[in-house]
Amino acid sequence: METKYIPLYRKYRPQTFHDLIGQENIVHALSNAIKLNRIAHAYLLCGPRGTGKTSSARILAKSLNCKEGPTLTPCGKCPACLDIMNSIPVDVIEIDAASNRSVEDTQAILEKIQYVPVNGRYKIYVIDEVHMLSNHAFNALLKTLEEPPENVIFILATTEPHKVLDTIISRCQRFDFRRITTDDIVKRLEYISQQENINISKEALFAIAKNSQGGMRDALALLDQISVLGVNKQIEVEDINEILGKISYETLSEITQYIIDSDCTKSVPLIDKIYSKGNEPVQIVTNLIQYFRDLMIAKNCTDKELIYSLTALNETNFDKAKEQSQAFTVSEIITIIDRLSYYATQIKDTTNKYLWLELCIIDLTNYKNLPSAENLLKRIEQLEAGNISPQVQHKKPAIIEVPKQTLQQPAPAVQTPQVQSKQEIEPIAQTENKPIQPVEKNVNAEKNSSVNNTSDDMHALWVSILQSIESPPNRAFYTGLARPVQISKDKIVIAFSKEMFVKQAGEGAKKQALVDAVSSYMGISNPKIEIILSESIDLSKKVTLPAPEPVKNNEESDIIKQEEEDYHNYSQIKNQEKELPKAPDEISSQAEMVKQLFDGKIIS
Repeated sequence: METKYIPLYRKYRPQTFHDLIGQENIVHALSNAIKLNRIAHAYLLCGPRGTGKTSSARILAKSLNCKEGPTLTPCGKCPACLDIMNSIPVDVIEIDAASNRSVEDTQAILEKIQYVPVNGRYKIYVIDEVHMLSNHAFNALLKTLEEPPENVIFILATTEPHKVLDTIISRCQRFDFRRITTDDIVKRLEYISQQENINISKEALFAIAKNSQGGMRDALALLDQISVLGVNKQIEVEDINEILGKISYETLSEITQYIIDSDCTKSVPLIDKIYSKGNEPVQIVTNLIQYFRDLMIAKNCTDKELIYSLTALNETNFDKAKEQSQAFTVSEIITIIDRLSYYATQIKDTTNKYLWLELCIIDLTNYKNLPSAENLLKRIEQLEAGNISPQVQHKKPAIIEVPKQTLQQPAPAVQTPQVQSKQEIEPIAQTENKPIQPVEKNVNAEKNSSVNNTSDDMHALWVSILQSIESPPNRAFYTGLARPVQISKDKIVIAFSKEMFVKQAGEGAKKQALVDAVSSYMGISNPKIEIILSESIDLSKKVTLPAPEPVKNNEESDIIKQEEEDYHNYSQIKNQEKELPKAPDEISSQAEMVKQLFDGKIIS
């Protein structure tokens, strides 16, 4: 009769402290306790799954109850050792707290504690997943756990120690098991593969160790599963990825390259090809998250060995991953991982998972347009430095050369407007650009024919019209916010980028100022002016009015001084109007009474 097959994780379970992998500090502490005969009455073993908690409890039980014991090397032949190895112990009772969590189950344990051991020195209770016990069961166990009979030892094991009551933890010696390193797992897998004649490459063993997340039991279970593929050929990394449903690094690298190139036409068909092979959308997104995480580590680390230990990269794919990591900034990689995490959540909660997968890859291929904190900070810095101008420019714009107007006949120069701001009469010679002479106009030519609406000519005409606006505030309003669309004898079209400016220009003093300027400059009694809204107008091209001609005599100097005083008086009047309190409206006698009651304050 053939013997029953024993899974690898059971067949190669550690039988002594020497066989325990990756927990040297715990092995050292327990070994010294046995040597010095300082055995505690209660232990708490906690840590991730598959790291050796239950195995350590059994090894400790064998070391204490062995016929040769207490010893660090149990014989494995005495009745106590054989009972523990065959999982049929009499004096070592293993209890699953997940299925025996009530207070009645705890009381049943307490009733049997009074009986002496049968074969060994101690009666040992191993309570696995102890955090699953109810509060009542914990409370029933408290007193006995603190002062058990002399020959009773409790060994509690859990993966979630934070769920165990503090009163329980304080009565135990706590040992924290850490995750087993990838190198230790690979060495153990190599030894077991040699013993079992499993034909597998070291890269495949490394892939198994990385996917076990520090748990030896998970690694042995996966090796046991993949071992059946090594009958006729060597087991490679691709076989591991196929078993786990993981996408190969070459495919992930290809997707990432399409993201770098913003090539949506190739990335979407590739995603469809991967999906058609049976990979689930959540799995695809999760693999991409892991790949970009590896790229971030490769970008920020220079030690290859450290990168190999922290990521799934190896010598084969390291160079390509390192090259791709340089195409992103750290903030871009974090933004992409954040977007992938968002789509992973959406895919889990929707019925049309493939649609969200397509949206995800399309979104990633446009990652350069994704908002990020770094881009916002750069824009704020540029705004503070003055490199980016807002739509409304409050400070003096840079001087832009305006080409001379090409009209049919030359005409005498236009006189300088009567009122100009102090800023406008500063010498232009102080700037880097040369002074711009006032644009000449030919009223007679404009009266006889329409103006040629080329870009440069229309700009020059617009500058001349602005010069004809006498009011500095109105002139500044049209200079900074308006742009010409059409200027001719029959019709003038002026565009603003916002509705509020269109409304202001279409009524009151601002409208009349423009009408008067056009009438004065073009010699039209009732010019037809149309104000329109156009969000596409280009305000980046600044309109700068020419500087006035140099002062020739004292009479012209007096005129300019008078203009400065007029502008100064105008600014003072406007400021005083803002500061003057608003005159109260007439109120009734009843309102007067309420006013007095509320200390002269009127509540509207």
